[in-house]
This record gives sequence, structure tokens and C-alpha cells, in this order.
Amino acid sequence: MSKLIGTALSSAMALTCLSGLASAEGKIAYFAAASQNGFNQATYVGVEEMAAKLGYEAEIFDGQFDAARQYSQIEDVLAGGQFVGMIVAPNDSVGIAGAFEQVIAAGIPIGTVLFPIGPELNMLEPQVEGITVTAASPPIEGATIQANLVAEHCADIDPCNVVIIIGGKVFPFDNLRLETFESVLGAHKNVKIVAVGEGWYAPDPSLQAMTDILQANPEVHVVLSNADQHLVGVEIALDAAGINAADLYLTGGGAAQISIDAIREGRWDATLAYFPKTMGAMAMEQIANAIEGKEVTSVINMDTAGPIEAMITADVLAANPDFIAEWEQ
Repeated sequence: MSKLIGTALSSAMALTCLSGLASAEGKIAYFAAASQNGFNQATYVGVEEMAAKLGYEAEIFDGQFDAARQYSQIEDVLAGGQFVGMIVAPNDSVGIAGAFEQVIAAGIPIGTVLFPIGPELNMLEPQVEGITVTAASPPIEGATIQANLVAEHCADIDPCNVVIIIGGKVFPFDNLRLETFESVLGAHKNVKIVAVGEGWYAPDPSLQAMTDILQANPEVHVVLSNADQHLVGVEIALDAAGINAADLYLTGGGAAQISIDAIREGRWDATLAYFPKTMGAMAMEQIANAIEGKEVTSVINMDTAGPIEAMITADVLAANPDFIAEWEQ
């Protein structure tokens, strides 16, 4: 009898352990907009580190800035049945909604980082029923703050010639940012947007775009961008044209280490932070909560969830001398 009881207890303990493993371990898929992009890499570091801390594994998938490719990747991973959760940095935050619906219908927790999913790009609350977590920044708010700082800088310059470098016009979120920039600056008669270029979130195309712009518009007072990678190329183009970058107002986005250094050195003026590593970690934590049946925070506003103020200027850095950027470039 005691042997039977011992066997039964051992079996019960084994089942309990297996149940614990099932609820606390598994693979998480992170769908990067582009895995070679520094911001996406930093987000994945946050996902991967939090996943390991919570007992999960993470794997990255390269979307190559291709919306159709990313959509197919999500479908293929879902069909493979090897992942218990998914996190997406969307290339097309509107068109990808159908893939999210498939994952949700299959009962797999899925979250989005950097951008919300759905037609309302400024609304963080779930627009597709069942999205586990949205860790993002409302693009209109951030773009408005950036443009207002530009207008403030331009107050005593007439005309104040502004160049805008965005990622790509094929991206809905970049179009929204561009529209916001143009709307805010358009209210100031002395501000003139002389050109809009596409930087594709990399220095080389930004260098080419700014070189071409300077040939037609040699007098520029401001470069307004949504990505720090763009300003790297912009600065090279300015130097090649014999223009001191520190004489212009340069504002980027992402708070990469290169921009933090440039602001501290007085070469650049501002960057709108998204805190990619923190964002990835927070999204991963909520995916794990959903898998394990814990309470989930479905909306994380990265404008307020980061370690310091999101609109980073020299004054903000002076008040936070120990701040270290969450990614390089």
C-alpha cells in the first residue's frame, strides 16, 4: 500500500511539475520591422532579456522593412505551432491587422511595439479585439512637440528654412508624422519647409537625400527628423557642404547613444526617445502575464514609461547626467 501511495504521490508531483513547465516556459517570436535596424535590435534585446528572466526563449524574425514579408512570417510561424507568444514591430500597422486577428483567433497572446495596430495610429487602446499589449508612443503627440520646438527656435528667423527627413512615405506612421510636422509648422508664417527627404532609417540614404537637398537649398536653418540614424547622414552631408552642424537646429528621434553624445557635445539639439530596450522588456512581461493567466497591462505609453523625459534636450540631459542610451544607432 505504501508503495502505491508513493507511486501516486510521485506521479502527482510529476504532473504538477509538467504543468508548471507548460505555463512558465516556451518560445516567443519577435517580428522585427528589420533585424539589421539598430532600434529593432535594441527592442529585441529587451524582449530576449526579459524572456530569459521569466523562463522563456525568444527568436527574432527579419521583416526587412517589407510589410508583405512580415505578414507572411506571422502566418508561417502561427502555422508552425512552435511559439506560445508573439511581439511585432509592424512595418504596416494598418495592413498587419489581419495577421494579428489570425493569431488572436488561435489563442496565442500577441503584442505590438512602437506603433499601435489599426487605422487610428494615434490611439494606443486596442483597435483589434484581443491584442494583448500595445507598448508604443502616440505619433501625433511626439511629432507635435518636435515641431513646436522647431517653431520656437525659428521665432527670430525669417524666413526659417526647414528640411524634413522622414523614414519613408510608404509607411502610414511616417505619413502621419509628416502631416503633423507640416500642420504645426504651417501655422508659422516665417517657417518655410524647403524640402522633404526620405532617410529609410539609415545614414547612407539620409546622406544622399540631404546632399541632393542642399544642392537646391544651400541655406538651411533646421533639420527636423523622426530618426537619429537620419541625422548621422545629414551631418555628413552638412560637413561635406562646408556647413557646421552646430550652427543649425537638428532634432531626431529614438535617443540612440550617438544622438545623446551629439546633444551633450552641442552638435545636435534634441531627440524624441522611444526607449526600445525598455519597450521590448515591458511588452514581453505582459505577454508572459497573458500566457500564465496573470493580470495584463494592455496599454503602455512609452512617452511616460521610459527612464527619463521622452523629449530629450541638453537641459534634460543636464538634469539626468547618468542617463545612458538604450541603443547605439
